Amino acid sequence: MNLVSEGFSFMLLGMGSVFLFLIIMVLVLKAQGLILARFFKENLEVIATPKAEISRDKEIVAVIVAAINKFKTKS
Repeated sequence: MNLVSEGFSFMLLGMGSVFLFLIIMVLVLKAQGLILARFFKENLEVIATPKAEISRDKEIVAVIVAAINKFKTKS
C-alpha cells in the first residue's frame, strides 16, 4: 500500500508541475503578444482568395466525397 501512495504522490507532483509549466507558458505567450503588438502596429490585410480557387477547392472536395462514397458502397 505504501508503494501505491508513493506512486500517487509522484503522479500528482508530475501533473502539477506540467500544469504549472503550461500556465506559465500561456502567460508568457500572452505577454509576448502584447509586447509585439505594441511595437509592430501594422495593418494586416486579409488576402482574398480568387473565386476560381474556391470553386476548384469545391470540385476537389466533391471528388473526394464521391470516392469515399464509392469505396463505402463497394465493401
